Amino acid sequence: IMKVLILFFLIFNNSSKILFLMMMIIGTLITITSNSWLAAWMGLEINLLSFIPLMSDTNNLKSTEAALKYFLTQALASIVLLFSIILLMLKINLNYEINLSFITTMILSSLLLKSGAAPFHFWFPNLMEGLTWVNSFLLMTWQKMAPLMLMSYLNLNKMLFISMILSVIVGAIGGLNQTSLRKLMAFSSINHLGWMLSALYINEMTWLIYFLFYSFLTLTLTFMFNNFKLFHLNQLFSWFIQNKIYKFILFINFLSLGGLPPFLGFLPKWIVIQQLTFSNQYFQLFILMMSTLITLFFYLRICYSAFMLNYFENNWMNIQFMKNISMNFYLILTFFSIFGLFLIPMFYA
Repeated sequence: IMKVLILFFLIFNNSSKILFLMMMIIGTLITITSNSWLAAWMGLEINLLSFIPLMSDTNNLKSTEAALKYFLTQALASIVLLFSIILLMLKINLNYEINLSFITTMILSSLLLKSGAAPFHFWFPNLMEGLTWVNSFLLMTWQKMAPLMLMSYLNLNKMLFISMILSVIVGAIGGLNQTSLRKLMAFSSINHLGWMLSALYINEMTWLIYFLFYSFLTLTLTFMFNNFKLFHLNQLFSWFIQNKIYKFILFINFLSLGGLPPFLGFLPKWIVIQQLTFSNQYFQLFILMMSTLITLFFYLRICYSAFMLNYFENNWMNIQFMKNISMNFYLILTFFSIFGLFLIPMFYA
């Protein structure tokens, strides 16, 4: 526990931010462990109101705008969710003549808006542009956990299927012409969210496994971006001239996030593909795989241009090295990202 607290102090060298981070974690845990929809809604609200102060950053002019956008979209989703919960209670307790599938669709829509899935994704990439990498990581991973967990309690209907198809397509096509790394990661997150929604169709364990692997791979990339303060693609091409190994490691992690075999990122996709094949969901599987090919195409395009076509070297060099602790931690993450697929069978022996 002491090591975790020290890590928090290193990342958020600010006691109030640690308090809000703890509150954010507590909010999510309240939602996950609640046994009523109202308690789940309260947990989501605590989570929202504690994440907004974390977004404020004096060095980034867009952070205030991002915090306001986040508050408005999440508040809208919360209003719809609360209204749906009231309707559900009227239906169950007072036997009102309301269609149950309509209420489920409303609850599902509000949760999809909260998690940033298509077609309710428009706020997500713009919001990412105003965040630091630490906040971006939290938004892409932790903030998705509670809505997805609540979705797994619902009777899954056509709305979720439509959202899943749209998420993988929007995530793939949206990332094609991006030069901002934060927007690129946002569209990648939308694409992965589509995979998670399809994993929800299978069972609760499958989406949780996918979510954990996705969080690990996102941590590996955002850790590097945060250390070197990388925000745009052109920085990637000229930044690592002094150290080609950093560049190689970074792009291998990119390919792992894209789900290219034989890296670790392929494993959760492999599990979902296998489960969808067993349940004869071939159309769904075709859409998912085609969209992943598009995401791999733009990851490979970035990697290829960085490795092959970039022979120029600057006359001046802004040499930056990681601290030894950070570099060691990053190399451990990268090792598991590259060789994780081969290490997994050891645990099943």
